[in-house]
Amino acid sequence: MSKRDYYEVLGVSKTASDDEIKKAYRRAAQKHHPDRNPDDKVAEESFKEAKQAYEILSDANKRRAYDQHGHAAFEHGTGGGGGHGGADFGDIFGDIFGDIFGGGRQQRGPRRGADLRYMMDLDLEEAVFGVEKKIDIPSLVSCKPCNGSGSEDGKVETCKTCKGQGQVRMQRGIFSVQQPCHTCGGRGQTIAKPCKICRGNGRVQEEKTLQVKIPAGVDNGDRIRLAGEGEAGPAGAQAGDLYVEVSVREHKIFQRDGDDLYCEVPIRFSQAALGASIEVPTLGGEVEIKVPAETQTGKLFRLRGKGVKSVRSSSTGDLLARVVVETPVNLTGKQRELLKEFEKTFEGEEGAKHSPRSSTFLDGVKSFWDKMTS
Repeated sequence: MSKRDYYEVLGVSKTASDDEIKKAYRRAAQKHHPDRNPDDKVAEESFKEAKQAYEILSDANKRRAYDQHGHAAFEHGTGGGGGHGGADFGDIFGDIFGDIFGGGRQQRGPRRGADLRYMMDLDLEEAVFGVEKKIDIPSLVSCKPCNGSGSEDGKVETCKTCKGQGQVRMQRGIFSVQQPCHTCGGRGQTIAKPCKICRGNGRVQEEKTLQVKIPAGVDNGDRIRLAGEGEAGPAGAQAGDLYVEVSVREHKIFQRDGDDLYCEVPIRFSQAALGASIEVPTLGGEVEIKVPAETQTGKLFRLRGKGVKSVRSSSTGDLLARVVVETPVNLTGKQRELLKEFEKTFEGEEGAKHSPRSSTFLDGVKSFWDKMTS
């Protein structure tokens, strides 16, 4: 069965703000939560569907990917959300409503390890062409002597208080509230002989080295997810994920805007006036372009396909070269004389046709002052 549009699931428009999406999810979750609708499979599926829609639309990066590619953006494990099956009712519902309905999550044992974030600085060339880098991550890893069990002899027992659930239900007035078991600390298991290395935690602090492959075309803010490379879960629970966030350093020549690159190319005023062939730098080497006669500062030349190949599609951006007419400096005596002779040709009425922009500007200034003084 095809999935419904996530905006339709929450009943919001595609231009909805983050607050509007959150409010819509609250309404849907409150309406369909399993604690309010026991043994109602339709309500349970509606809750899962709303939860998945909120997971995608509340994350700016995931929402952008969904807007561009729809559900296909998250198929084959390429994004967050996953399928409807196996949804953890407590994660998001707990953030919004707390445990007022008794905590929809029926947690068995400890939760997964925490996710980690690593900021990676890249040069523009590395971001454009891709690179492999080694990174050192301080993290909690599974204790080797006890294989992450936390027990010196490897023996663990089911907690007698919570019977392995990791949580106990407490009655507070008219509300039934779930909270972590005080006996096992939410693990669902107890240890008679704790490991001396990790002291029963199942994890130790350690720095691990990872080889990270950065795909070509990444940009500022892009994140790469390394599944299972976050903190190890307590007592052998599933490890969290590592998110590598990209930050691209400023480049001396190029500025990037999406998949396009921009650069400024200085030219002599004689080249701008007479026209010339000049070399323009690109990430793949220099390319020759022809500057037509009478070119002014700021003119853009578009070199198609000389930008960045998108990490999300097969398209490649362009390079836009902006010419800047450079005023000559450190003139020799001969050059000064030539320029003085050249300047004389601009005198008189005939000279105005050689610099129409300057003449128009001066006429405008004169007209302005005439109005001010009249």
